[in-house]
Amino acid sequence: MSYTFPKSTELYARAQRSIAGGINSGIRKMEVPVPLYFDHGKGSRLFDVDGNEYIDFQIGQGAILYGHAPEGMADAIAVQAHKGTHWAAQSELEIDVAERLQSMIPGAERVRFNNSATEVVMSALRLARAHTGRPLILKFEGHYHGWSDEGLVGFAPPAGKWGSEDNPTRLHPSQGVIPEVLGTFVVARWNDPEHLRQRVAEHHDQIAAIIFEPVLCNTGCMPAVPGMIETIRELCDENGIVMIADETITGFRFGAGCAQKHYGFTPDLTILGKAIGGGVPFAALAGKEKMFAKIMSGEVVHAGTLNANPLCLAAAKWCLDEVMALGDAHPAGMIALGEQLMAGLSKLAAQHNIPLQPQGAGLVFHATMLKPGVPSGPITNYRDYAVRQDAPRWAHLRRCLLEEGVRAIERGLWFISLAHTQADIDEALKRAALAFARHAAEWKAPC
Repeated sequence: MSYTFPKSTELYARAQRSIAGGINSGIRKMEVPVPLYFDHGKGSRLFDVDGNEYIDFQIGQGAILYGHAPEGMADAIAVQAHKGTHWAAQSELEIDVAERLQSMIPGAERVRFNNSATEVVMSALRLARAHTGRPLILKFEGHYHGWSDEGLVGFAPPAGKWGSEDNPTRLHPSQGVIPEVLGTFVVARWNDPEHLRQRVAEHHDQIAAIIFEPVLCNTGCMPAVPGMIETIRELCDENGIVMIADETITGFRFGAGCAQKHYGFTPDLTILGKAIGGGVPFAALAGKEKMFAKIMSGEVVHAGTLNANPLCLAAAKWCLDEVMALGDAHPAGMIALGEQLMAGLSKLAAQHNIPLQPQGAGLVFHATMLKPGVPSGPITNYRDYAVRQDAPRWAHLRRCLLEEGVRAIERGLWFISLAHTQADIDEALKRAALAFARHAAEWKAPC
């Protein structure tokens, strides 16, 4: 029998009387039939306040790489909590974590810590502008770099407002943004190296940095096409531009050296979040020593009362040790499990004539629900995704999956964690079979 959510419904109604909108991050309102409230998690499983058990592929928006409530991490946090949670000063832990990052990541000659990747993005862009003396940042359509005024420029413009092929628009999805911020960005289309060359040629002496997700996980899970990252590196070197890899999602998921080592490139600066803290609020900026000169001299302000607090450092140290201990075996196991899940979902979709198309690297992938009449095949850029993705139909299938105990992200993203097993994949596909059958029977396209 499908899950029901009376306690979550009751709590959500109560929350709306004290919390603006009833939730504390906008995307959570997308969950239907109601934003869920959870009691606890263990490994690959989550348990909500109504007693429903889920095989979790949302996995903390990718942060819970190690599974829910791993005992070693809980012990590390508990030990530190008894010593103190915050001193607004230094601890040996911050050196321990910094040295681990140096040993793991190509080009991580120096690091600085923050509490969220959004903060790290702001730091990286400020540093790049100071380093180069230039005002503009080039970013790509569909790439997400936090929710700040700068991070969301050009993220997901509606089809009628996304500008021309040659000059993508610089829209921001939020009101209240400082208008002048939009003028400090150049937006390019992802996975088109020649278009990128044109955009850089137009503004080359004004561009401080090119920022990108090595795999576009936030929109459709699109890997870079051959030559794309190489072109970014080449253009940065030729024009004195800072290359910034946003590895908030890909960091440590793709191995100890992150996506940059997996795919064979070295950025000037790297943004790290999510898995570096395993679910605690921790993030880092890593990069070449010369890139941090303005911070070290004090000419660029980088601050934060809770930066490098020992509680989060204790968690991060445990997380990094876990990844290093896996050695070359990581991420092959996660990739294999994810590919099995993708294949199983594709098979179910074909059986029920559902136009669902999973794509991605296995360890993280996106299940795109195709609109009627659009072609199938790989999706390689934001505009193609926006044209082909049937968001309402995916939302219905996602609800059917949720009510059978399979939890994916509201926008269609699936994560594999180190806690997922073959038995989890097998069980998830059994539950998904019921969800797909229900969706096929119930779904009716809006008139």
